[in-house]
Amino acid sequence: MGEVGILFILLFALVAAGVPVCFSIAASTSIFLMITNMKPLLIVSQRMITGLDSFPLLAIPLFILVGNLMDVGGISKRLVKWADSLVGNLPGGLGIVAIISCTVFAALTGSGPATVAAIGSIMVPSMVEGGYSKRTAGGLCAAAGALGPIIPPSIPMIVFGVTMGVSIPAEFLGGIVPGIIIALLLVFVNVLISKRDPDIMAHRKVGRFSFSVFLRNTWSSIPALLLPVIVLGGIYGGIFTPTEAGAVGVVYSIIVGFLYKELRFKDFKGLFIRSCETSAMVCFIMAVANILSWIMAATQVTNSIVGFLMTFITDKYTYLLVLNLFLLVVGALLDTGAAIIIFCPILFSLGISLGLEPLHLALVMVINLVIGYVTPPFGYNLFTACSITGLKFGEIVKGVLPFLLVEVGAVFLFAYCPILVTWLPSLFGY
Repeated sequence: MGEVGILFILLFALVAAGVPVCFSIAASTSIFLMITNMKPLLIVSQRMITGLDSFPLLAIPLFILVGNLMDVGGISKRLVKWADSLVGNLPGGLGIVAIISCTVFAALTGSGPATVAAIGSIMVPSMVEGGYSKRTAGGLCAAAGALGPIIPPSIPMIVFGVTMGVSIPAEFLGGIVPGIIIALLLVFVNVLISKRDPDIMAHRKVGRFSFSVFLRNTWSSIPALLLPVIVLGGIYGGIFTPTEAGAVGVVYSIIVGFLYKELRFKDFKGLFIRSCETSAMVCFIMAVANILSWIMAATQVTNSIVGFLMTFITDKYTYLLVLNLFLLVVGALLDTGAAIIIFCPILFSLGISLGLEPLHLALVMVINLVIGYVTPPFGYNLFTACSITGLKFGEIVKGVLPFLLVEVGAVFLFAYCPILVTWLPSLFGY
């Protein structure tokens, strides 16, 4: 246990020093193996390959490519115009437009940073012109971007399903209601902030809702709005698997991009490079996390962690409280994929032994860790918002705080009201 403590001290020291998480895990685990002579270093490459040897993981680069195709192909701009024609004249209308756009875009890509980049780059300048502070606009888009990995398709749900053996389609269905609830809570907070800010109210769009404009923008956005119907309908209709759905999404996004006349052949090189870079980062983190997971299992340190947590746990309700608090901290410090592979197996089995439903527990864990996308110090969405707004990290953290608080509250709501998670999957027989 003492040697494993050195491993974690080294790991967090490297992360704190600014070394990327994937390289921090790879370096700390390799040094640990050399110090302890536990196994030859050959085990590093073997465990990395094993960690990626799963067909469903192919969906990750495919959905990442879908997100990039939609951004370049003009789909995100049309979604924003459609949302603006629907709710743009309400108090805090621009903020509501940003949240709705992120919600719909989330249902197209499954990626938090991609959602923030695509919608935030359009909405933040408009929100600033509409009286929002740049800090609040960036924080709202970062928080709404967390809907990407909650509303299906979801990359973290794919990772969790592969690791834990939970049905990925069932997870996708289970994420729909929580995603919508979180979106509504973000709208509520945005309206409260807007009504208390005279500058935002002074810039409120004047005029009534125009049904003709809404119909025109809906018609223009139909190809984009049909994508989640095609992808999710194909999965639940038994036409294709979640992995094949990613390929269908890529082909459909290319067709729509050319239909809108905004996607050109010369764009593909940059699209593929960006998608490969993001996919390589996600997959490399998963690969090296598998080494750390194996070390923790081999040294039985996970049993020690569970033993420590059990000192606070008397029943499943106490377990959910401890689990939420623990994973909120873990999600703020580690990549979501790495956290799922390292910590979730033992915590998941413990929850099942206490009588919790596997699908409910899976969604609670995933949503918990996804909140880490907007939790300092290592939230991906926060860094993406910084790059969009040009603000310092601390300013974005201040802007996201009121939205982050309601998201954390929502996590506890889903933990103690399982019907919110399991109702929709049960309708489809899961």
